[in-house]
Amino acid sequence: MAVTVRRLWTLVPALGLMLAGCSTTPPAQDPAMLRMTDLEARLIRIERVLDNQSLIELSTQLAQLQSDAQALRGEVETLRFESENSGNRQRQLYLDVDQRLQALEQGQARFVDPPVAVIDQSQAGALAQGAQRPAVSGSDQDNYQAAFDMLKNGQYMQSAEAFRQFLVVFPSSPLADNAQYWLAETYYVQRQFTTALPAFQVVVDNYPNSLKLPDALLKIGFCNYELKQWAPARTALERVVREFPDTTAARLATQRLERMAQDRVG
Repeated sequence: MAVTVRRLWTLVPALGLMLAGCSTTPPAQDPAMLRMTDLEARLIRIERVLDNQSLIELSTQLAQLQSDAQALRGEVETLRFESENSGNRQRQLYLDVDQRLQALEQGQARFVDPPVAVIDQSQAGALAQGAQRPAVSGSDQDNYQAAFDMLKNGQYMQSAEAFRQFLVVFPSSPLADNAQYWLAETYYVQRQFTTALPAFQVVVDNYPNSLKLPDALLKIGFCNYELKQWAPARTALERVVREFPDTTAARLATQRLERMAQDRVG
C-alpha cells in the first residue's frame, strides 16, 4: 500500500505538466476553434448564396411586371382606337343589319301585297342626283329601298326627303317603322341632334312593337347625351338595358352609362 502511494505521488508532477501544456495551446491551433471558424465561414457563404437568389427573383419579377405593363399599354391603345372609330363602324353595322332584315320583310310582304310597277332607271338616277322626286309609281318596298340606298351612299339630305315622302305615301306599310327610324338616322349622322331626337321619339311613340324600338331608345339616349341632357339620356339608356338585355343596343347603352359614370355626369 505504501508503495502504491509513493508511485501516485511520482505521477502528480507529470499530470501537472500535461495540464499546463493544454492550457497554453494557442487558439489558432485549437481544433475546436478551427472547427467553429470553418462552420462560420460555410454559413456566411450559404447566406450570400441565398441573398443572391433573392435578388435574382426580385429582378425576374420586376422584368415580368414591366412586360405586363407594356402589354396592357398596348391593349389600352387598341381599345382607344376602336372606341374612337366605333361610331362609323356601328352605323355601317346598323345599315347592314337593316338591309338584311329588309330583305326578309320584303319576302314576307310579297305574300300579302304583291308589288306594283317598280321605279325605272331614269327615276332612280334623278333620285341619286338629288333632283325633285317624281310621283311615286313603285311599291313601298321599292321606294324604301331607294331611300335606304341613298342613306348607305351618304346622300343624307336626299335620303331624308325620300323617307319623308315614303311615310306620307305609305303610312300603313310594314316598313313604316323602319323608314321613320332611318329618317331620324339621316339627321343623327349629320349631328343634327335636336332634329334627330324627336324623330327617334316617333318610333317609340307610334311603333311600340317595332324591332327598331331598342335602337331608337339607344339613339334617344345618345342624342340627349350629345345635348348634355344627362337625366333623359340616362333614363333612355337604362330602359334599353332593362327591357332589351342581351342585345347589341343594350351592350352599347351599358358602355355609354359606364362612360357617364366615369365622367361623373348625369
